[in-house]
Amino acid sequence: MIWLTFFLSAAVIVLAAVKLAEYGDAIGYRTGLGGMFIGTLMVASATSLPELLTAINSIRQDVVDLAAGGMLGSNMFNMFLLGLLSLMFFRQRVLRRVAMKHTLSGSMAIFVIGLATFFILARIPLRIGWVGLDSLLVAGAALGGMWLIWANVPGAPGAPSAPAPEAEEEGIPTLRRAVIGFILASVVLILASPHLVRSSAAIADATGLSTGFIGTLALATITSLPELVTIIAAVRLGAHDMAVGNLFGSNIFNMFALSLTDLFYTQGNLLGAISPDLALVGLLGLLLTGIGLIGNQARLDRLIWAVELDGILLIVGYLVGLWFLYMQGVGL
Repeated sequence: MIWLTFFLSAAVIVLAAVKLAEYGDAIGYRTGLGGMFIGTLMVASATSLPELLTAINSIRQDVVDLAAGGMLGSNMFNMFLLGLLSLMFFRQRVLRRVAMKHTLSGSMAIFVIGLATFFILARIPLRIGWVGLDSLLVAGAALGGMWLIWANVPGAPGAPSAPAPEAEEEGIPTLRRAVIGFILASVVLILASPHLVRSSAAIADATGLSTGFIGTLALATITSLPELVTIIAAVRLGAHDMAVGNLFGSNIFNMFALSLTDLFYTQGNLLGAISPDLALVGLLGLLLTGIGLIGNQARLDRLIWAVELDGILLIVGYLVGLWFLYMQGVGL
């Protein structure tokens, strides 16, 4: 029964993620905001909902390291997906097509991951009400980053470029249909992800691994299925900006979501309650995001085995990072 629930919920999430990509791209086309903004903020937020729901459920069950491992591990896995894109679509040169366009979103992702990792190690006990000041600062930085990304979209804020006509030319849905479809796909994702999390946690529990490593490896991978399917669908639709923006934006949203879960934690500072060992996961996510940002700006043309060099570094870096965490006993 557990395996049946796992595969059924995963299939539903895959279908919902495909629709998110289609309708998100349509919204970007109709509003004139473009794939970079839609991918970095709207689609990234929606496809990161499983991580948020997992974290909230983990906090309610008093398994703090599971929440942190899932969020921080998802940052690593998102950059692995960026490398995977270059491997799967090497003929399209995905990373080269969006060169220099995601400098701000990548930089903000690095900043908020670094800030959250710093507070995990700093153990600052200050709180406002029952919420840690450190969580509020991380949330504020993430929101500020999202605003900066919005403010730097051409024609925004206040004057986006003129939307396309409302006719469904070239098979593109109208703005109304795209918005409704996007909302419905997000709702399906919200409803399906708890079943995936519960079934995958039960399966992972049978292996005897503890919550930190399960969060970093198993839950981070499972809850990132929407990102995986969304970016593949986006590239196939030719929406390269949305695909890359989704991954950088998801890392920003992950840290915002981690700080947001402090609202459900009443036993002190959430970031201070996370095991310091998991700061290594945060630092690995920071390094991989840095590699992704450098690859986005460097415009390297050298290929190895028909794959872009930065894509290879992201894939190898992720796998070596997991091996390092295992050898260090993080979460075990």
